[in-house]
Amino acid sequence: MYEEIRKDLHEAHLTLEKYGLVAYTSGNVSVRVKEHVIIKPSGVPYSLLRPEDYVVVDLDGNIVEGSKNPSIDTATHLYLYRNINWAKSIIHTHSTFATVWAVAEKPIPVLCTAHADVFGEEIPLSEYAPVGSEAIAKAVLKVLGKSGVVLLRKHGVMVVGSSLDDAIKKAIFLEEVAKIAYFAQTMTVPVPLAKDEVERLYLQYHTKYGQNKG
Repeated sequence: MYEEIRKDLHEAHLTLEKYGLVAYTSGNVSVRVKEHVIIKPSGVPYSLLRPEDYVVVDLDGNIVEGSKNPSIDTATHLYLYRNINWAKSIIHTHSTFATVWAVAEKPIPVLCTAHADVFGEEIPLSEYAPVGSEAIAKAVLKVLGKSGVVLLRKHGVMVVGSSLDDAIKKAIFLEEVAKIAYFAQTMTVPVPLAKDEVERLYLQYHTKYGQNKG
């Protein structure tokens, strides 16, 4: 069941590793297909992970297919899927620069045009919640905006995408803007872009940028 999606998920995890967003066994990606969610198994190093290792669960967390235990973060993913109707893929990482902001307990301000383009808003910070439970998901929902990206206080990041590709793109760009913002603040006290300019850039990027925009 879901052989092609398992392969796509495996490639997604390798992409995150390639960009330095995950290491060893950390982080996870899931995809929702109707009433099922396919997710990475718990504690399997990326070097040993295979497409057939991914676990299929229903929206209540019951294993539908797979011989391994699903990610410890499965309950978090499932709660978000049950409460965000447009969510088709979710990524959780501890990518270095984004996590620095989460550990410092600071949202990431919109300091550059790339941030405005992709996210269109400050990256919000959730309240602290224990790992491996619905509590993280509930904290995410309290602050989740149009970007679909939240810093998890003292922990990492959660990315909600309308597709697997959308989630991967957001995870990669989040680390880039987190890095830019981090280094900018070591040099000066950077001034965020004006709100109307952020909105203009976001609209332009999401309506005109790329090959499939009108």
